Amino acid sequence: MHLFYCPDIVKTMTLPEEESKHCVRVLRLVEGDTIDIVDGCGNWYEARITMAHPKRCAVEFVGQRRVEQHWGHRIVLGIAPTKNIDRTEWAVEKTTEMGVDRIIPLLCRHSERKELKCERLRKIAVSAMKQSLKATLPQVDDMMPFAKAISIPFDGNKFIAYCDSSLPVDQRSLLAQRFQPGHDTFLLIGPEGDFSPEEVQSALDAGFIPIGLGDSRLRTETAAVFAVMACHTLDQQQK
Repeated sequence: MHLFYCPDIVKTMTLPEEESKHCVRVLRLVEGDTIDIVDGCGNWYEARITMAHPKRCAVEFVGQRRVEQHWGHRIVLGIAPTKNIDRTEWAVEKTTEMGVDRIIPLLCRHSERKELKCERLRKIAVSAMKQSLKATLPQVDDMMPFAKAISIPFDGNKFIAYCDSSLPVDQRSLLAQRFQPGHDTFLLIGPEGDFSPEEVQSALDAGFIPIGLGDSRLRTETAAVFAVMACHTLDQQQK
């Protein structure tokens, strides 16, 4: 299967230049060959190549279908980018493969990384969407201050995971104990230095529930992947 991404395929009937190049020069597809195209909004098109041009590969539709998200509810992941950007890119790739609707890079008090090139993260999300045969592309925000992120209107599960032993451990429950299947979920995962006590308190004041992710101390990117997978698993258990 040859799967391509074009957000405005209905309007242009032409693949973007990068996708056209991959289609014609790398895969060596020609007029008459069929390909699959997703628009990132849940629509899947079967198309036939009508002009195999490496910069503007034109197509015509053969079929179309709607691909609903298998997880059935929104998952928003707020994650503080790691000092080693490869780890953040890995988290974006894996959570997209599993299924997530929005990824918000968080700028926190203890953040090791203060700047982020989000366009590369968006490209990684596109590749992960295609690799996992999804039709919906998660929204990847520009880096957002923590205070702004927790003020986003959200109706559903809201969790903040932290491991700082100086913070009130007795307030935390395991994610599995507080998760409500079928509800939208907003997860906050902190930086290598963890959330500051002030950030935790402001999140609690904003309605976030403090959670732990088990007995092991997890890296930021591991915690993000674990939390997203836990949401999927817990939701499936109720079906």
